[in-house]
This record gives sequence, structure tokens and C-alpha cells, in this order.
Amino acid sequence: MSMAGLRNTLDRRRVLALCALSFASLSVGSLRAQRREEALSDAEVEKLRDSAFSPPDRVLTFIDFLDLRTKQIDKLTAGKRQPGREEDIHDLMEQFASIADDFDDNLDDYSKYHRDIRKVLPKVVSATERWATSLRTPPENAAYSVSRKLALESLADVKESATKLIEEQKAWFLAHPPPKAGDAKPQPRS
Repeated sequence: MSMAGLRNTLDRRRVLALCALSFASLSVGSLRAQRREEALSDAEVEKLRDSAFSPPDRVLTFIDFLDLRTKQIDKLTAGKRQPGREEDIHDLMEQFASIADDFDDNLDDYSKYHRDIRKVLPKVVSATERWATSLRTPPENAAYSVSRKLALESLADVKESATKLIEEQKAWFLAHPPPKAGDAKPQPRS
């Protein structure tokens, strides 16, 4: 094979390799999006949409979703072992991690845009203790050990964001008090 032919072959292989890598990264991204969609039922997605205009309500909605998942985990681990329990716990922990990640993203947005969620943040912090207990309750099992680890990491992120946000919000709203009901001009949000 000539040198030019060898270069063309190598160039074709590089192009094919780059295409394969691009396709793989698109597939991984769509799998993540698909997993997030599967974590919530259609009714739950609708609840999130309905609460989108009120940050405190949206925070409470996320708390309800995470409470529901941990209650289901608690129910599975209490009493007699049912067939398929490990797979169900695995699925619930994956759902928990996905919802907690979305929740953390929302908290980051509320921080960035100074949305007033001061009243509900203590509920988030206290709920994280309850959720952590539920996630640690099932006995060790290879079927869900990775899912549990990811769920606990996502939960730690939510707790850290909420704790940090409590202090940030105190300082921000002390320096920029929200308008009272009778004030004519609203305070600008930065």
C-alpha cells in the first residue's frame, strides 16, 4: 500500500472513530434524560409544572416526591421479604437520585436569581436527615449498592445547597428587603 493510501485509510478510521464517539456521547445524554423522565410519573411532572411559578411551592413539591420514594423504600424493607424487592429498591433509589439532582439544580437556580424560599429551606434540611435514614435502612445488597451510593451523594448535594442557601438568603434579603404589600415600586432582582 502506498503512503497516500495508508493516510487515507487512517483518516477514514479517525473519522469513523470520531463519529462513534459522538454517537456514544449523544446516547449517554439521551439515556440520562430518559432516566430523569422515568423517575417521575406524568402526574408528578404536571405537579412540577403547576408549581413552577412559586419557588416555595416547587420546593415543597420536590420534598413530597422524595418523601414518597423513601416511604416506598421503608415499606419494602419492613416485614417479609417479597420477590423482586432488591430490584424495586434499586429502582426507587435511582428515582430518588434523579429527583434529588433535579431538586439541587432548582436550588442553584433559586440562589442565582435570589428567589425567596427562606421559609421552606429549614424543611429541606430537616427532611435530608429523614431521607438519609431511609436510604441507609435496607441491608447491604449488590443489587442496589451503587444506586444507594449515588442517591446518598445526591442527597448530600441537596443538603449542602440548602444549608448554604439559608445563609445566602438571610444576607441577601437583609441587604435587599422585599417590598411590602403597600409599596408602589418593586425591588429589582439581580
